[in-house]
Amino acid sequence: MGSNIESILAAARSHTDEVIKPNVNAWNKAGVWPRDASDKAGALGLTGLFAPEEWGGQGLSLGDGIQVYEELGKGDGAYAFTLSMHNICTYATCGFGTDAFKDKWARDLTSGKKLANFALTEPQSGSDAANMYTRAVVNGDGTWTINGAKAWVSLAGEADIYFTVVKTSDEPGHKDMAMIAIPADTKGISFGPRYDTSSYEFLPLSEMYFDNVVVSEDNIIMAVGTGLQGALMAIDIARVSIAAGCCGLIESALDTALAYSKNRKMFKGVNLDLEGIQWMLGDVATDLVTSRLLYKAAANALGTPEGPLMAAHAKRFVPDAAVKAANTCTQVMGGMGLLQSYGMDRLSRLSQMLRIVDGTTEISRVVIGRALQKRAEGLPDIPVPKGYKEK
Repeated sequence: MGSNIESILAAARSHTDEVIKPNVNAWNKAGVWPRDASDKAGALGLTGLFAPEEWGGQGLSLGDGIQVYEELGKGDGAYAFTLSMHNICTYATCGFGTDAFKDKWARDLTSGKKLANFALTEPQSGSDAANMYTRAVVNGDGTWTINGAKAWVSLAGEADIYFTVVKTSDEPGHKDMAMIAIPADTKGISFGPRYDTSSYEFLPLSEMYFDNVVVSEDNIIMAVGTGLQGALMAIDIARVSIAAGCCGLIESALDTALAYSKNRKMFKGVNLDLEGIQWMLGDVATDLVTSRLLYKAAANALGTPEGPLMAAHAKRFVPDAAVKAANTCTQVMGGMGLLQSYGMDRLSRLSQMLRIVDGTTEISRVVIGRALQKRAEGLPDIPVPKGYKEK
């Protein structure tokens, strides 16, 4: 397995250097998902990282496979994010899908011939996932009829199938939630206008609407009652994957600032000779080392009781470090850092986007805070000082 992950990381590195970096600006200008690029990623094995080899995947553990996104993040964080969501869907397909669904979809997804995305957020509910309006009614023949809407759908109109979380009753809470995979060509699916984003225009994002959409029971990924559990697991994997991609972004920003500073002449030397510049970039370097250790530890914890908390720590710290790195490296480059040709503005906007998607920094703090409350319950009480009286 060790040699397999090394070969996959090498493939991701070459894909970044040969496909992403030379073309990302053109992708953004065109505003179209680069299907030829994701096809090439699929040919390299980058679209079936966690799927078993019997289904055409690489059979990597989450701890190993998530490292791929650090390599892809050196090219573009939004591209890395999109492939991470697709890989989560292939993981769900092979791990939880019905035999009929796997027979029809697994190999096309692991090969990248078909693209998948995960749809949870709705126009009125983001972090409060249980406040969901999308409804699925189970019909007499076993099919499901779905009505509702999703928001911030990645690969909107481009993906071939959408792994969608639904409620199956009007009862409050999550005990009736399920996940079902809905092919894009199913009658009744439509998309709203594309969101106007910056620095990741090639990634189509919009709302998705379901108007009496009928789907086979073969497409149920997580049964009624397990939908939220499955969604939270997917989000934990996504959060750690985003942290990995952010490490690639931090390294890209740092290398750009270093490459500029080593030649920028000033004060009878170069920019990088200045202690103030060294300290600024040194902090970025320390954050990169820390972030890399943190996301790898979180990736190895996925699937264990510590997984959700470790994912929250990684999603809280690493995207913040990426925002700081992009801003610091721009500052180091002075006015040149503002020029689009150096790409620092793109990295700044991408870091902010990655700080928000799949759970904001603040939501991670909520998860961490709740864990601290539980930890406090298990600690012995510290007595109030003698003679102290509450007012």
